[in-house]
Amino acid sequence: MSTDLTLHQRRRMPDASELGGIPWLHALAPAERERALAELQVGDARVGDYVCRVGRPVTYWFGVVGGLLKMSSDNAQGHTMTFTGIPPGGWFGEGTALKREPYRYNIQALRKSVVAGLPVDTFHWLLDHSIGFNRFVMNQLNERLGQFIAAREIDRMTNADLRVARNLAALFNPTLFPGVGEVLRITQQELAYLVGLSRQRVNEALTALQAQGMIQVEYGGLRVLDLQALRSSMV
Repeated sequence: MSTDLTLHQRRRMPDASELGGIPWLHALAPAERERALAELQVGDARVGDYVCRVGRPVTYWFGVVGGLLKMSSDNAQGHTMTFTGIPPGGWFGEGTALKREPYRYNIQALRKSVVAGLPVDTFHWLLDHSIGFNRFVMNQLNERLGQFIAAREIDRMTNADLRVARNLAALFNPTLFPGVGEVLRITQQELAYLVGLSRQRVNEALTALQAQGMIQVEYGGLRVLDLQALRSSMV
């Protein structure tokens, strides 16, 4: 029998630098922040670890402090459909937490990641007591709606360069993923998983986007040079 601890069993209290990577804490009043800090936990996710799985009950509202996760589900034929990547600063599952319903998607670590969790009861307590927290969650829901509408459009695109451009633009969303900044730490293979293309084809697309001055490929990641061009790219 395996003695490896699950991600939930590896949870711990966050340190000061990890708390600095949680974007909604600054919106809380002192008493609200004290309550949140007493309940927040983080876990060190390994590659392939599931943060949440389809059908499991919601227990936490999750966020990425460091690393990269993917949101996906399996269809009736057993094929995996990836919805989006979740880079640093991204919090997700607020709709599921609001309704306290089972997860309808899987969240899995693509690389070693630090994942934060706020217990769902504390999430609801903050909704009941904090105007700042409510504003953050409302902004999340509004931005998420736009993200998934765009994702449906991307799914219908046959131009691979355009698919890569639009997926990159989504990962550089400053509202949903404020921890990314101008440089996204991602490998071409990880991006290929998210986009649904081969690594070779992703490499060709990145070369084309770099030639147009939209991005700069760096060691271990990508730097965005023109986010608006990525968002509106017709390649």
